[in-house]
Amino acid sequence: MIDTEGDSAEWSFPAVPGAVRTARHAVHEALSCWGLDAAVGDVTVLLVSELVTNSMRYTAGPIGVRLERPRPDGEGPAARPGLLVEVSDPLPDPPTERMAGPDDEGGRGLQLVACSARRWGTRRGKSGKTVWFELALPG
Repeated sequence: MIDTEGDSAEWSFPAVPGAVRTARHAVHEALSCWGLDAAVGDVTVLLVSELVTNSMRYTAGPIGVRLERPRPDGEGPAARPGLLVEVSDPLPDPPTERMAGPDDEGGRGLQLVACSARRWGTRRGKSGKTVWFELALPG
């Protein structure tokens, strides 16, 4: 883990075999420590897995993963209605959502994000891009 500020967690993973598994585990542990709903945790881990896999497919890394949860008091810079998740990599080109056929083994990652997240998008940074999504929290 690179940084933890109580309401956020951030990691950087090399694009090597096992990175997706390591990212899933790290995200699961952070969400468990925050006491977030298990269903939200399962969806978050799935979507992070898909986005990290996409990054690994097209870049040599590093791959950044960042989580930001709303503050209990609902104030401050983390004031948002849901869990914010970001996956970054050095490739500047945004990912392309495509329609996977029934026999395709890939191509569903962004579809899963689009169907599961309250909001999602991409943004360019100084050294690559970030794909982000926001998930609603129960309550």
